[in-house]
Amino acid sequence: MKSRLPLGAAVLAIAAFAYGQGAGSDVKKAADDTGHATKTAAKDTAQGTEKAADKTGTASKGIAKKTGHFFKKGAHDVGHGTKKGAEKTKDVVK
Repeated sequence: MKSRLPLGAAVLAIAAFAYGQGAGSDVKKAADDTGHATKTAAKDTAQGTEKAADKTGTASKGIAKKTGHFFKKGAHDVGHGTKKGAEKTKDVVK
């Protein structure tokens, strides 16, 4: 019986070690899969943010152009009114 005890202990130790090796590779595979999913999600998020920023920039450019047009027209109208007022004032002063 004594001679079988060390042999049984060795078999159990090897089995435990082999099981531990298999579990380690499963954990590594799960971690790799999680890392890949995270990388993909981050890439998709970055692309979505870039598209949104581009659309915002395009919209802002259009709004700025229209605002500039209205200011230019308003300034022209004010200048025209000022000129007409000055001419009438000149006539009255004469």
